[in-house]
Amino acid sequence: MRYLLKQATLINEGTSAVKDVLINNDIIEKIATSISDPTATEINCEGKYLVPGSIDDQVHFREPGLTHKGNILTESRAAVAGGITSFMEMPNTVPNALTQELLADKYAIAANSSIANYSFFMGASNDNIEEVLKTDPKNVCGVKVFMGSSTGNMLVDAPTTLNKIFSEVPMLIATHCEDETTVRRNMEIYREKYGEAVPIKYHPEIRSAEACYLSSSLAVSLAKKHNARLHVLHISTEKELSLFENTTPLAQKRITAEACVHHLWFSEEDYDQKGTLIKWNPAVKKKSDRDAIWQAVLDNRIDVIATDHAPHTREEKNNEYFSAPSGGPLVQHALLALFEKAKQGIISKERVIEKTAHAPSILFGVENRGFIREGYFADLVIINPNKSTTVSKENILYDCGWSPFEGITFSHQIEKTFVNGNLVFDNDKIIDQSTGKRLTFNRFD
Repeated sequence: MRYLLKQATLINEGTSAVKDVLINNDIIEKIATSISDPTATEINCEGKYLVPGSIDDQVHFREPGLTHKGNILTESRAAVAGGITSFMEMPNTVPNALTQELLADKYAIAANSSIANYSFFMGASNDNIEEVLKTDPKNVCGVKVFMGSSTGNMLVDAPTTLNKIFSEVPMLIATHCEDETTVRRNMEIYREKYGEAVPIKYHPEIRSAEACYLSSSLAVSLAKKHNARLHVLHISTEKELSLFENTTPLAQKRITAEACVHHLWFSEEDYDQKGTLIKWNPAVKKKSDRDAIWQAVLDNRIDVIATDHAPHTREEKNNEYFSAPSGGPLVQHALLALFEKAKQGIISKERVIEKTAHAPSILFGVENRGFIREGYFADLVIINPNKSTTVSKENILYDCGWSPFEGITFSHQIEKTFVNGNLVFDNDKIIDQSTGKRLTFNRFD
């Protein structure tokens, strides 16, 4: 397989420049102002953007055990259609990935079915520290700690266990931070007022800013106490941003943070229209929180942007407050949503690529991905800035069949996606092939 991408506008490493790119099998072989190669399949990219594929550090693809919502094949198809060429998936599947054997099972499924590159977090519980310590940091992206409730036996709230995890785990610890005691107290307050039919607009009061800050500040204090490598997921409040700094280069940071697309796009003003379709944990909160998170993305207190893609069926979401699950599908439209914000002047195109490709690569130490560089894997996306995309039921690829962006027209189109040099998405068509590779890592601090 040889492809020659001609006259593309490369958005890469903080600059935009017109270049030719030669792909040889799975590798970027050459980048130059002009390349000629009669043996390669030539693709005219004039007037179009060429960007490194996004690396999404937080998804829930629901396999094994929850495949009525989605699976690794269906959700990786949607991901590459959205320009996401690598993903890191969470352990709260069924059964929870709490042993090395169960973790290996997920890798085996992905090896046979994933179109995108993949890694899976090892799960932590209150009683599996011995299994956690067996995890190989070369081949696994990190250890996930739910410091707020999750599926099955994954709430980690015992102080002795938390201290043990933060003091003994040598690799990246990714945390979901919401204080469980605070959340449960708030639930009871609103249940007493409204019964089971709590209006969705009170979700950010139940999953409150206080609950987020209490848990995030605990995680940061534990990381500082034990010099652990901490990554705090899906920051949703202005208050939490005081916990993070922007003076240390990313490759040297011990404590990092992530923002998700839904916390950058929606606010509590959208609950009236969207209802439980935008019910996430942590909750979408005030406009002032959203604006503060954007500022933190721009000044590097927030290091990466991810999706927290978490599909549920529409039937599941169309329930009263306590019965409707939290989470929503985002991988197919996240990059388009961010480029829309770039068009609006909120963020530059170069910064979008930094936060979705370069920074995840640096933060996790992903080997040879996340940049358009000679010798790197050819995970590449062609974006057409002159053709729009309207999200509709007819073009949604998620197995759950819906999107919180339905009805929205984005100004750009994901035209083509390459994974390891394979053309896997081309003008609205998935080219099914199991092309994804297991991610490997080289950051062991």
